[in-house]
Amino acid sequence: MASALEELQKDLEEVKVLLEKANRKRVRDALTVEKSKIETEIKNKMQQKSQRKAELLDNEKPAAVVAPITTGYTVKISNYGWDQSDKFVKIYITLTGVHQVPTENVQVHFTERSFDLLVKNLNGKSYSMIVNNLLKPISVEGSSKKVKTDTVLILCRKKAENTRWDYLTQVEKECKEKEKPSYDTETDPSEGLMNVLKKIYEDGDDDMKRTINKAWVESREKQAKGDTEF
Repeated sequence: MASALEELQKDLEEVKVLLEKANRKRVRDALTVEKSKIETEIKNKMQQKSQRKAELLDNEKPAAVVAPITTGYTVKISNYGWDQSDKFVKIYITLTGVHQVPTENVQVHFTERSFDLLVKNLNGKSYSMIVNNLLKPISVEGSSKKVKTDTVLILCRKKAENTRWDYLTQVEKECKEKEKPSYDTETDPSEGLMNVLKKIYEDGDDDMKRTINKAWVESREKQAKGDTEF
């Protein structure tokens, strides 16, 4: 069975034949009008056919594969510097290009004894720094951050102004104090010295141990001879 488009094309061919044979003006005008109508219908049918074909091709296309969005990973910040004024403890963190990220990508959260910094989406990575157990309390409301060229400056407002911080955190203070040799003033001074030498001996390498052993032997020999100088 012929399609509607094929039927129209046959009608058009027949009208053309009749138009060639017609001699009367009125007949020719009528055939010309009919010819134009058929040509318009054929054109519309062909456009509809092309549109349907394009739709079918679109439906057959595989769905676009959407690449997963990668947010990168978080880098822990361990290198920083700090100093202080009468009112603030200032922490300096160097991050190349940090001044170029949106302001909302640099976030700092303060508590009375801590702060944590998060820099998001800097060159495909995030950067994090968490400092707990600050040496002394800070004012949460008075603390802030500043972003400068390649640098984040964290300003911790001292709760007690005009006080000096010897360390940034309580942990640093405790570690430093443990490293200091302890002297008991109530014990014999020579015993305190022996404790220091004992610690040096235990922590020293083989050369240090040989040196201490040699000095100890020489000291004992002098004492045996009645020479008490060490």
